[in-house]
Amino acid sequence: MIASHSPRHGARSLLVLALLLACSALLAGCGARSSFFGGPDPFGEETVFGRGRDKAVLINVNGVIDNRPKSGLFRERPGMVQEVVAQLRLAAQDPDVKAVLVAIDSPGGGVTASDVLYHELMRHRERTGQKVVALMMDTAASGGYYTALAADRIVAHPSTVTGSIGVIFLRPEVAGLMDKIGVRAVVSKSGDHKDMGSPFREGTDEERALFQSIIADMNGRFQGLVRERRPASHGREAQFADARILTARQALAAGLVDRIGYFEDALAEAASLTGATELRVVTYRRDPLPGATEYATATTPAGSGRMALVDLGLPGMDAASRAGFHYLWLPEAGM
Repeated sequence: MIASHSPRHGARSLLVLALLLACSALLAGCGARSSFFGGPDPFGEETVFGRGRDKAVLINVNGVIDNRPKSGLFRERPGMVQEVVAQLRLAAQDPDVKAVLVAIDSPGGGVTASDVLYHELMRHRERTGQKVVALMMDTAASGGYYTALAADRIVAHPSTVTGSIGVIFLRPEVAGLMDKIGVRAVVSKSGDHKDMGSPFREGTDEERALFQSIIADMNGRFQGLVRERRPASHGREAQFADARILTARQALAAGLVDRIGYFEDALAEAASLTGATELRVVTYRRDPLPGATEYATATTPAGSGRMALVDLGLPGMDAASRAGFHYLWLPEAGM
């Protein structure tokens, strides 16, 4: 027996199909190079400016440093760490690439994600011999500065905010709210500290001391990398060891950056390090971006259908809502 479909059902199907086709056409009109439901496009090289064979690859570290994929309407997008590492591996395969310019505009992020970026940049330098220059933009604080430590040179924009060299442990606590609404969590555990950091109860003095010891250990690693990678900061630790934020001039005085300048100054540093007379600046994008400049930072341009429909525009708030240890300056959360 063959099932029949009502006219109403058929009309709905046609409407859904028409909407999908319209969306697909819209994406195609914006230059998308993959199917509507497909995965991320491969990167394509795009010249930003300059001529010649020798290249400097511009890679951007924008927003909170995290390796979690970002959710879109129909698919997930790669996380920041994945995107940066993918671009570094492309640069490693190109013998014409002489330098990598890492433009950082980030308040930091997760301890591990920040450390992975640092590690991958260091490994890239060692394996390829390519020079790395970090250019700090609006903010390069905490994990953003941690990332910059891997560079051969660090250039701060005149209005950069940096520093915040330290660790913060964030955890939500809902015990008070649960008391008000008459709800409690029943926990069975194998050890006294198995639920250490639980949001369902207040922490004990002993637990706070344990957390502080972990923070001190992680902070020791951060401060140790500063001592190792920034010899000019030796003897000036009082200017940054308390995790204060710094202006570009204060960071220069503390030995945390090499110079204050703009993109062209960072490029000049790269040329000096490589001995190249001219470097052609290129970037890797998933979609072509007409009129691209060194300040067009997205690997996927706006309007290409890659962005989620709902974006609250609150950088770092997702990170603040997750319990964990962070190299993060988060004024949005009142810190």
